[in-house]
Amino acid sequence: MALDVVIDVLNPYSMVLQMFVDVGQIIIIFIILIIIIGLLYSSIRVVREYERVVVFRLGRAIGAKGPGIVFLIPIIDRPVIVDLRERYLEITKQTCITKDNAPVDIDFLIYFKVYDPMQSVINVRNFEGAATGIATTTLRAVIGDIILDDVLAKREEINKILRSKLDEVTERWGVKVTSVEIREILPPREVQDAMIRQMSAERNRRAMVTEASGKKESAILVAEGEKQSAILRAEGDKKAAILRAEGYAQALKTIFDVARGLDSKTMTLQYLDMLKELGKSASTKFVVPMEIISLIESIGKFVKETKEEDGQ
Repeated sequence: MALDVVIDVLNPYSMVLQMFVDVGQIIIIFIILIIIIGLLYSSIRVVREYERVVVFRLGRAIGAKGPGIVFLIPIIDRPVIVDLRERYLEITKQTCITKDNAPVDIDFLIYFKVYDPMQSVINVRNFEGAATGIATTTLRAVIGDIILDDVLAKREEINKILRSKLDEVTERWGVKVTSVEIREILPPREVQDAMIRQMSAERNRRAMVTEASGKKESAILVAEGEKQSAILRAEGDKKAAILRAEGYAQALKTIFDVARGLDSKTMTLQYLDMLKELGKSASTKFVVPMEIISLIESIGKFVKETKEEDGQ
């Protein structure tokens, strides 16, 4: 009788208890599904082209995998993603002392890329921090061996030295330093003022040299022009003299040809005309040439020939 009474009392609540049991089963199944999905998600990795996954299985590195789909054993495998793209570190201003004890502020960039993912994970914990420390100490060591003028003038050479020294250290970390670029070098203020004065003096010197060169070239051009002008004048005078000489020679030749064609009668007539003109002049003194005797003989001969011609 007592058992029947208990059953009768609990019978209204049996449906409620059954409902709670069903809800619990659903929750458990849902949790199990979530766990399975999480395990599946953790066991599959999609690795990009520029990435590699270093897999640790129970703490031991078993290799770098990727790119593509990489399958992992849940809970047992632990992945570490490594970026293979080229990156850079910005080293802020570092005060360095040159060989001639001049302080300079230098900041530069370090370009690097991982070429061995295993070493970059196993051999160094924080590459960027380690590289920054190595870069600053290396920079001070390099600048300490160079005087200030060379620091300002040989930036490319300093870049190469820094890259070489950093590459020697980072090689054991599986990292390659591809380039080091100094962005700015700031010498002390008084050195900057001296550089400005030197630059101004150099510009003034160049201006004076340029002006002097211009004057020199101008004087040379003027001298060359005068020289050419003198040469041309000399050549003109020479040609004029030659032409005058040729004219005189031609005139003398003509006179000579004419004189050679004259006979004694013509000469006699010329002498008579000359004596006639002398007689007309008011002068009281006459210069009689020695040839007067031959002239008289010529006149006599001329008169005689004339009479003979009239007689005939």
